[in-house]
Amino acid sequence: MSDTSHTAPHLRRAKTFDEGGRGLLLVAQLTQRWGSRHTSEGKTIWAELGLLEEDR
Repeated sequence: MSDTSHTAPHLRRAKTFDEGGRGLLLVAQLTQRWGSRHTSEGKTIWAELGLLEEDR
């Protein structure tokens, strides 16, 4: 996920009737780690997912 904003991403808890603000919280809950990289065009959020072990 990328955008043109140069502000650092931060986790926040959206209120019940907020229309936004849940994306990064969901990413943090569903991944092993995440972070951001700043570029001349803005920033990119990256995330790492764990691999499932194969049945033995």
